[in-house]
Amino acid sequence: MAQSPVRYESLAQELGELVLSGRLRPGAKIPSVRRTSVERGLSPGTVVQAYRLLESRGLVESRPQSGFYVSEREGTGLAEPRAARPSQVAVPVGHDSALVRIIAASVDPKVVPLGAAFKAPELTPTAELSRALRRVARSAGARAYVYERPEGALPLRRLLARRTLGWSTPLTADELQVTIGASEALYLCLRAVTKPGDTVAVESPGYYAVLRTIESLGLQVVEIPVDADGMDLDALRAALSAQTVRAVLATPTFSNPTSSLMPERRKLELVKELAAREIPLIEDDIYGDLPHEGERPRPAKAWDRKGLVLLCSSFSKTLAPGLRVGWVAGGRFHERIALLKLSVTSTAPTLPQLVVADLLESGAYDRFVRSLRGKLAAQVAELRALVARHFPEGTRVSRPRGGHLLWVELPHGTDATALAERALSGGIGIVPGRLFSPRDRFKSFVRLNAGHPIDERIAGAVQKLGVWARQR
Repeated sequence: MAQSPVRYESLAQELGELVLSGRLRPGAKIPSVRRTSVERGLSPGTVVQAYRLLESRGLVESRPQSGFYVSEREGTGLAEPRAARPSQVAVPVGHDSALVRIIAASVDPKVVPLGAAFKAPELTPTAELSRALRRVARSAGARAYVYERPEGALPLRRLLARRTLGWSTPLTADELQVTIGASEALYLCLRAVTKPGDTVAVESPGYYAVLRTIESLGLQVVEIPVDADGMDLDALRAALSAQTVRAVLATPTFSNPTSSLMPERRKLELVKELAAREIPLIEDDIYGDLPHEGERPRPAKAWDRKGLVLLCSSFSKTLAPGLRVGWVAGGRFHERIALLKLSVTSTAPTLPQLVVADLLESGAYDRFVRSLRGKLAAQVAELRALVARHFPEGTRVSRPRGGHLLWVELPHGTDATALAERALSGGIGIVPGRLFSPRDRFKSFVRLNAGHPIDERIAGAVQKLGVWARQR
């Protein structure tokens, strides 16, 4: 009986992670088909399928009468995308229905998921969530299904506060407001510190959903370039000197779409600069728990002394987006945010809050996230290698140290929006760069999602994208 395709894909995934993590080094011989077959209890045909899949992804190569060897890693020599040019002029955020359609279609399960910034459903800890749900049902009973206090469940807020004990100024439970995802947290923060017509400084490129929120509030934006180390602080100072800016909105830790990571010294400099000017910083830290290696980076909020940093996050990128459990530490704006929360959604659902609290208390959350980090790191490296292998010469790709997004700069003259339209007609979802700026920048850029294990379907889609990109 033939082995299930799942078994060879599982073996390929495991070996691919060893290659991409460096534990199997370039040039090393991998175990023979016969040895792997005996050790794993798999048929030789299944092992060959796994090795051929790795070969198609550029991770191993076969040598006649010798076996399979780890390839020289592709993608390591790719240049990173260039930063945008600074602009000190504030502009309103416009609406582009064509691009909205592209985004809406990119979450269609029939479309190859290189567009929407979600991790694969199979990377959701469903067993742990189910166990936590049963424990909560037993311990909380009917209390899990009634309205929670407006500020959020106290057990969750206490556990969130405990996670800040390593900061120079740790938070308390009373400083935290639970929200319905990070999107609501960002919306409440913007409303708390601005009024229609005000100007907000944002990253360029910046997350399109945040730009849509800014648009809905009648605000203008001034774009600040982002490089591999995050927001350009010299450009920010110039913009702040040129006009009145009511708030700065940034993602210092693994931003969307660039996945840039601001070093601690630059985070501290950012906080001090804005504190001296009495300008609030709205910090989106939604990817903060997903470094590919090392300790979790501290948010800019860790250096806040004046209560001017409004820290937002959620469990959507780690546990599951459907939980809709987010939170905000609003500093001196905490009471204003709490009042706005009452007027907008009153309170967050009780049951998901208690489930997340259970996972934090038991340690299951941290165990799962440690595993998830390694998987996402391998997927990012493998997708980057596929882009290097198939995309046109001159392509530049970001080098993420966390999260699961790639920011790709195509050769000059490539119309990324046209590429996205063609890809969608072929059943492949990607996001064109134009969506990440209100100024129609980044016409030759695309964002790719590495949140799904790299299987034959995704590898084939990347190869097609490379062919179409060469036909510009």
